[in-house]
Amino acid sequence: MNKYVLLVVVLASLLTVGLYTRPKVVVRNESKQLGSASMGERTSAGAQPTTSGATVDRSEIHEAPMTPEQQQRLNSLRTAYLTAAPAQQAKAADQLIDTFRKASRYDSAAHYAGLVAKAQPTEQNLLRAGDQYFEAYTFAVDEAKTAALGQQTRMFYQQLLDKNPNLLAAKANMAMTYVNTDNPMQGIALLRSVLQQDPNNELALFNLGMLSMRSGQYGRAVERFRQILVNNPASRKAKFYLGVSLAESGQKSEAKQVLAEVKTQEKDPQILAAIHEYEDRLK
Repeated sequence: MNKYVLLVVVLASLLTVGLYTRPKVVVRNESKQLGSASMGERTSAGAQPTTSGATVDRSEIHEAPMTPEQQQRLNSLRTAYLTAAPAQQAKAADQLIDTFRKASRYDSAAHYAGLVAKAQPTEQNLLRAGDQYFEAYTFAVDEAKTAALGQQTRMFYQQLLDKNPNLLAAKANMAMTYVNTDNPMQGIALLRSVLQQDPNNELALFNLGMLSMRSGQYGRAVERFRQILVNNPASRKAKFYLGVSLAESGQKSEAKQVLAEVKTQEKDPQILAAIHEYEDRLK
């Protein structure tokens, strides 16, 4: 991947966490083999236990130091959770999870969501646990931590899909955790199965478009992002990546037009900076 594509993917990832996530491997071809470029509470200031008992560095670029007020509130909520009666623990966990997320401690939020889901494995609880672990996965920068979070994500999503196989967003998210494993094609297969059920599924189309970009298959990426915009013309994320893919595939005139449209709609300074880089290249 050239440096410009890498730049826009990294910058735009801030917009894509949640509905749109960042793939972390290079996909050689959707029809060929891919190539690759539970978590507990913090046990020390810089370490997090993995499922194997080893620790990984939990310092991450998105984490700012917590204020004394945040730490005090978390300590209070953690105590309330640990001392709550079993029937009240889920409610106590809700506040703890929300506070951890606001402090950008996504792995800790996932940990407590997972505890609730294990105690009460309802669809709602399993979905929240899967979503929280997936959010933590998308932010993780350490390879070992990414692998452990991906494993937990798949575990909760699989339990959920065993109950309700029609939850396509969960299936599409789970697919993206496979691309860092020894069986990355399983992720592509899952995304394709989502599109078999719903040919216009936006999340699956976007994920496949991103994977195509990362592998240099810009023509295929253009097709994916165009399909999203047919059904959701307001998606500035799809339009942004369409513009980038058009530029990289040599369709300069249309790329200029698309990126100019995005520029009128977008307010994020990092995305605007990325667009400016491309506009300079397309002159």
